[in-house]
Amino acid sequence: MASNDDMLFDDAADAVVDLGNRLSAESPDADPWALADGLIAGAVHFWLYAHQPEAPVPSEDDLTTARERIEELVDQVMQSAEESEYLHSPQDSDVGRA
Repeated sequence: MASNDDMLFDDAADAVVDLGNRLSAESPDADPWALADGLIAGAVHFWLYAHQPEAPVPSEDDLTTARERIEELVDQVMQSAEESEYLHSPQDSDVGRA
């Protein structure tokens, strides 16, 4: 990713977190899982839209099948989750206890 793309990536991720925090503050009784699921659904829809093959002839770098796009999306979600400071929680069932 180029430097401008890195900045855009960070800005977009920050904007989603800010939106989630704002919506949560506006509806303190709302289920945070429902809010988070809605944010993911919107992000997935936009990601799939943005990664459609170019028309009329896809370029070599395009993901030209729905299966390729889903696999790339899953890979990106896994990478993002693994890099998150929130991946592990003290309440996880596989956390060691001394």
